[in-house]
Amino acid sequence: MAKQFKGIVNLDVRDSVPDWTPFREPPAPEGAPNVLLVLYDDTGMAAWSPYGGRINMPTMQRLADNGLTYTQWHTTALCSPTRSCLLTGRNHHENGFAQIAEGAQGFPGHTGHIPMENATIGEVLRENGYNTFWVGKNHNVPLDEWAVGASKRNWPLARGFDRFYGFLGGETNNWYPTLTEDNHYVDQPYLPEDGYHLSKDLADKAISFIADSKTSAPKKPWYLWFCPGANHAPHHAPEEYIAKYAGQFDDGYEAYREWVLPRMVERGILPEGTELTDINPLPGEAAQPMDHVRPWESLNDEEKRLFARFAEVYAGFSEYTDAQVGRIIDYLEETGQLDNTIVMYCADNGASGEGSPDGTVNENKLFNAYPEDLEQNLSMLDQLGSPDTYNHYPTGWATAFSTPFKMFKRYTYQGGVADPLVISWPKAIAARGEVRNQYHHAVDIVPTLLECIGLQMPEEVLGYAQSPLPGVSMKYSFDEDGPTQKVIQYYEMFGTRALWHDGWHVVARRAPNAGGTAADLVNDTWELYHSEADRSEAHDLAAEHPEKVKELVNLWYVEAGKYDVLPLDNRSIADLVKEMPVADIPEGGVYRYYPNTSPVPEFAAAEIRGRSFKILAQVELEADAEGVIIANGARFGGHTLFIKERKLWYASNFLGIPPEQQLVSADELKPGKHVLGVEFSKEGHGEHQEAIGTATLYVDDQAVAKGEWKTQPGHFALCGEGLTVGKDGADPVSREYSSPFALTGAKIRVVEINIGDDVYLDLERDFHAAMSRD
Repeated sequence: MAKQFKGIVNLDVRDSVPDWTPFREPPAPEGAPNVLLVLYDDTGMAAWSPYGGRINMPTMQRLADNGLTYTQWHTTALCSPTRSCLLTGRNHHENGFAQIAEGAQGFPGHTGHIPMENATIGEVLRENGYNTFWVGKNHNVPLDEWAVGASKRNWPLARGFDRFYGFLGGETNNWYPTLTEDNHYVDQPYLPEDGYHLSKDLADKAISFIADSKTSAPKKPWYLWFCPGANHAPHHAPEEYIAKYAGQFDDGYEAYREWVLPRMVERGILPEGTELTDINPLPGEAAQPMDHVRPWESLNDEEKRLFARFAEVYAGFSEYTDAQVGRIIDYLEETGQLDNTIVMYCADNGASGEGSPDGTVNENKLFNAYPEDLEQNLSMLDQLGSPDTYNHYPTGWATAFSTPFKMFKRYTYQGGVADPLVISWPKAIAARGEVRNQYHHAVDIVPTLLECIGLQMPEEVLGYAQSPLPGVSMKYSFDEDGPTQKVIQYYEMFGTRALWHDGWHVVARRAPNAGGTAADLVNDTWELYHSEADRSEAHDLAAEHPEKVKELVNLWYVEAGKYDVLPLDNRSIADLVKEMPVADIPEGGVYRYYPNTSPVPEFAAAEIRGRSFKILAQVELEADAEGVIIANGARFGGHTLFIKERKLWYASNFLGIPPEQQLVSADELKPGKHVLGVEFSKEGHGEHQEAIGTATLYVDDQAVAKGEWKTQPGHFALCGEGLTVGKDGADPVSREYSSPFALTGAKIRVVEINIGDDVYLDLERDFHAAMSRD
């Protein structure tokens, strides 16, 4: 509610009394700290050196030595939902994020739209004298708002943040990211050959935001949410960082688990006597094949070397990003801000098992359900982590980096929800280098920050009555490692369920999207663990304590009712395909695109995959015309129509697998007005459901080249790499040119894409891809 004007207004200003109170922003509480929240992706408890892991994290260790390391901090098992908790302090279903934004459904807990009744920390702090910044990943913008022409109601600037620089969606290419600044898409500032990497760019921007704030408003505190692309795939890093880990993972992931567990115990992360769990803990009927771990000794020597290299690249990616965070910390120290800055350094869910049992050099193959080729992957071994690859390690490393727990990301076992967290606040936390064992969750971060700052959660924000915060402030833990003040926390993800209550943890024995009937959900087998005594949850006590199981399962249903958890969606991929509404299949028709516009996200662009299509461009050419007419995708999958050497080209990069498909006109293009285009006539499908047919290149009404063609069965990219007219994106589709290869010596009037109704879409493949976005 707006503050009331208490001045006096008369006819003459000299007889009136001003009152600025309703019009000026309120100041922050005296001495309020700055806040830096560093949030990594896809990182298990056993990966990083402060927790005993093999990946060296000097900046995180520096903060741990100057603060506190938490051993029982938890997340939701998936990225977007956890981030919604950190944004609002509410449980993820309350925020409409039962899962990722792409999985939104028309139920309160599944909408992908955070309600205004759940104000973000940005909205609360901006209304209380803070500058607020968000740098890096944002996977909490609803899918229907990604396009530039869509609503910006849930973009960062509309939800409490003064500035935003980063990327929308679950992932992006770290060498060639699809970037957004504030409310619009922007090009990356320079290229990899000039030293570009996303982690470096984000740190540069974070420092500039803070510097601008302190220069122009030196007394205002700031809140910065720093969300690098690390450690989500693709795992990209400078070679000098990857080289640091040469040979360090040659012993394999099972040996790593044996090595890291005693180190975690030695550091106080886990209690003495903690046991390892099995690498494939779920019985056959409950397990997902895509999440299977291949025993290290079952691999041949070539596979072992490839798998070890995957881990080396991941480690180099993580440490390189830590070094960029270190630049921010150094800047804060140099400018005298670090002492009164709360720094929280954490991850959003367990290590990712989305690389499949074999790992991948090009994750887009996984998204397209296209088989891996060991020989091709081995040929790229020395290029892993470079711009030439889009890599993700195999499930074995997800298990290793989530030691000693069962499973990994997407599961409500501890391997999915137990995550690292270090908190440093030199001015107010007297402890240095100590460990804290209190049980907490992502919903507890907002209450903690509010108490540290000296604010209460407002009853109303921007005119909306606010829902209560379910979390518990962790500030009490700053003083000592005493009893946990949190009492209860529920979990649910893709039908997997769990509940923690007073040291006991009950978990439904099932994999995500396991399928089955409603009766299966009602009759789930629940496992019971006394996590205070058995931190790795190696011993199921359900048979010994059936009444405890019943009590906790009943409590789960109570919490589910409170927080919009129902309905549960445990449908298998096959179930989802059968139930997909016909309306969800894109219609044929004509789509028109124009030059000098922002990239069109692939999901909003003309849907050419699995069907016949025509691309026609009305252009006016000069004698020296050259450049891209229209492009979509990148070197790991895409297609492009362009002019080079005065000839018309059409190229298709099928999942980055050489050789590139090309059509080239025999004769040079003449100056003047033309209609240039290509037509693909689908004639059938290949072994992996790729569309097979004939592509014909046209100059005006003349066919100038023709060839057998195949088109990708799935998307060109999960996020970014949108459709562009008059140039290519940062990462070129074709090796025939370097991006942006903007069209010069020509004018494009319009580009039309006419798509047919002979569609075949593999919806099972699409669902697999969507689940890998986070």
